[in-house]
Amino acid sequence: MNDIMQGTELNERAQHMLKVLIQRYLLEGQPVGSRALSRDSGLKLSPATIRNVMSDLEDAGFVASPHTSAGRVPTVQGYRFFVDSLLSVTSMECAELGALQQQLSGEKDRAILLESASSILSGVTQMAGIVTLPRADHLLIDRVEFLSLGRSRVLVVLEAGDTDVQNRIMHTERDFSPSELEYASNYLSALLAGKNLSVVRRLLLNELRSVQEDVSQMMVAAVDMASQGIDLAPLKNDYLLAGETNLMGNSGLNNVDKLRGLFEAFNQKQDILHLLDQCIDADGVQIFIGEESGYQALDECSVVSAPYSIDNQVVGVLGVIGPTRMAYDRVIPIVDATARLLGAALNLKK
Repeated sequence: MNDIMQGTELNERAQHMLKVLIQRYLLEGQPVGSRALSRDSGLKLSPATIRNVMSDLEDAGFVASPHTSAGRVPTVQGYRFFVDSLLSVTSMECAELGALQQQLSGEKDRAILLESASSILSGVTQMAGIVTLPRADHLLIDRVEFLSLGRSRVLVVLEAGDTDVQNRIMHTERDFSPSELEYASNYLSALLAGKNLSVVRRLLLNELRSVQEDVSQMMVAAVDMASQGIDLAPLKNDYLLAGETNLMGNSGLNNVDKLRGLFEAFNQKQDILHLLDQCIDADGVQIFIGEESGYQALDECSVVSAPYSIDNQVVGVLGVIGPTRMAYDRVIPIVDATARLLGAALNLKK
């Protein structure tokens, strides 16, 4: 193994052989033998030298022999080194970028834009496309409504964004008439409409201080109810998923039990959301390969993700989930461009 190492780094010859092996494996999906490596590498090396390099790469954990044959396949460690150090990613062609931009523009509302992004990622990559809904603090309030339930109970209805309606039952010190609640609903909806939750909280606090100096106890109660409703009912995290059935026909994911576990993870959402939440603060594209995700259901998968922003603030994450044997050089720019285009489109819908 020492023959291929320079300190903690692979020497140049070993890096080149690893790159050739992974590129061929990504193309064909079959273990790569010494003869193919000799032909593809462009290096004048003897078969014995190539076998020695491959043996050393295997001992170092970069490749593995799935069968007794001499052919080898990349490991997660090998993929990671390839993606971080050997991969050449080029920008998308103008025609491809223009097609993406056209699908994420026009008169579409926010909900349709988010659905379009997941469908685009799925269609272009033939993998599962995923988009997390914008963080609650950055969703825009459409309306606050109060409805009497009797016995000093009021239903607070918070409408935010195009897809979320949240309800909370609040207990009040007295019963309010329907006309009082309607007045309060109209007052606060006019005050808060079009503002995100982080701004709304500040406005409510300021408004509460203001109305406490006023004689209208109804407004104190109304602002207080709205404030409690917003604080106690944060909008749930969720994501939109498209094209998960693409994974069923993928040669890199042909184990029925693995697929079953993956689809269960898609349905339960918690693990996937937790993983994507780790990408919120990422600087650009982030990639989890195989067991790097920390979730058994994704052991045979790679997740390529990128955050998207509104007003220069990251509000969500999108990406693709597919087999570890994926065309990273093609998928990475697609995910990156889609994140940028979705953010730009959402900024126009504020």
